[in-house]
Amino acid sequence: MIKKLRRKLVAVAMLSLFIVLLIIIGTVNILNYTRMVDDAQRTINILKENDGSFPKPDMTPGHDKDIFKGMSPEAPYESRYFSVLMDANGNVSTIDTGKIAGTDTDEAAEYAARVLDSGRAAGFMGQYRFAVKDKDSGTLIIFLYCGREISNFRSVLLISVGISLAGMLAVFLLLVFFSGRIVKPVSESYEKQKRFITDAGHEIKTPLTIIDADAQLVELDCGENEWLDDIKKQTKRLTALTNDLIYLAKMEEGQKNTVKIEFPLSDIVEETADSFRARAINEGKSLEINIQPGISYCGDEKAVRQLVSILVDNAVKYADSEGNIKVSLTSAGTKRADTSKQAATAKPSGTSRSVKLEVYNTCEHIEAESVKHLFDRFYRAEQSHNSQTGGYGIGLSVAKAVVEAHRGKISAYTQDGKSLRITVVM
Repeated sequence: MIKKLRRKLVAVAMLSLFIVLLIIIGTVNILNYTRMVDDAQRTINILKENDGSFPKPDMTPGHDKDIFKGMSPEAPYESRYFSVLMDANGNVSTIDTGKIAGTDTDEAAEYAARVLDSGRAAGFMGQYRFAVKDKDSGTLIIFLYCGREISNFRSVLLISVGISLAGMLAVFLLLVFFSGRIVKPVSESYEKQKRFITDAGHEIKTPLTIIDADAQLVELDCGENEWLDDIKKQTKRLTALTNDLIYLAKMEEGQKNTVKIEFPLSDIVEETADSFRARAINEGKSLEINIQPGISYCGDEKAVRQLVSILVDNAVKYADSEGNIKVSLTSAGTKRADTSKQAATAKPSGTSRSVKLEVYNTCEHIEAESVKHLFDRFYRAEQSHNSQTGGYGIGLSVAKAVVEAHRGKISAYTQDGKSLRITVVM
């Protein structure tokens, strides 16, 4: 539990950091890209209005500042561009590469042909921003070199991503280091709680045993009566609850206290489930058992037997009148037998790679929200109904602890609100 809490803490913190960095990096680079495109478009619009060249100062006296508004006065001298005029048939009429040295006439013609084939009126073609202008003499395509701006944009993008990844790695290492200290008080409290449950449980069992024995002695002297029957009944219930709490605390300590041996799982499940058949028949309910034969499993036999008993008991107990209960066990695959002595010692042959146990029962009604909390300790979906059945809401918690001690998964699902399916995969 503490390990899961620590992992969740690290995961939530890292996810939050990732989302924040993603928003920051995305915003910065989108703004950077937008600024680059706006600057290039502003320049190419001037070229487009003046048929592929910047206007000369003497051509627009007194209006230079309006034409180059928002641009550097050095823009006409810093910009590298070329233009291609295509006739109505798509053939090159004229090419002007006087303002660029890195592109010859053949490359310029090739770029113009690609633009015509694309059908776009503006955009990027490689490292060039282009614009198309229709004229009486043909189609004028203007290209503005943006290689330096594109390179700067990519550099900023890569640097920001790299710094963010390095920062996330550093934060992850710090979280792994400090998360242990963060959850340490919770871990100590949890360990104390488990020790208290175990110690208190053992202390409670002694007076319960004495009360039960005294009740039996009084019954021998005074005979049977409803008060003594009630004392014995409640003592038995309290003893069962105490045993479950002690068992739950032990199972939550993990696999270190679990003795694992190979045993015939198919036989265990069938035998345990079949022991509930008479009870189900007496209550007017049908019990169907479908067990794949020959499945063996390496685990705590006693714990697995209790797991099956809890699930089937829960299904029979809460199934509706004349309801259906189904128990099934299947294997996801079986390892090939190994006759070597070493393999037989390390891992028994024929052990299933994974097994799936399903217990299904119909019921009068169950909320989907209740299903999410079925494995919570002391949770009961229907208080009035459970008071009649005598449950404490701890059985499925014990089942979950058993499954987790075997590194498995347990889940509950309702499809129509009138049935419940509990699935265990180990």
